[in-house]
Amino acid sequence: MSALEYSPYAADCPSRQLLDRIGDRWSVLTIGSLVDGPRRYSAIATRVQGVSQKMLTQTLRALERDGIVTRTVFPEIPPHVEYELTERGRSLRAVLAPLEDWATSHMSDVQDSRDAYDAR
Repeated sequence: MSALEYSPYAADCPSRQLLDRIGDRWSVLTIGSLVDGPRRYSAIATRVQGVSQKMLTQTLRALERDGIVTRTVFPEIPPHVEYELTERGRSLRAVLAPLEDWATSHMSDVQDSRDAYDAR
């Protein structure tokens, strides 16, 4: 299929699954945690506060499956594993960074709107 044949608005389109993956908060935060280069699992877990071990493992596996991150195992005792953004992952990060910036710069206004809504 060419890019023109995919439509996330169609229920059975695989691009919808990809949007679900890249729109997931743990995916966005995991990708952001790798922007400065390769990291070990524990470093990602420390950076992405609140993610459970299970969710981080599932997220990393899914991102690896989609070709967004690579997992490199170094033959050492104990094993040393690092995760890194692929070229595809770096291009996705370029798209996600403005979203992250928007969320942080507008959070105060959004919180004011939430407070006003909840007060009604």
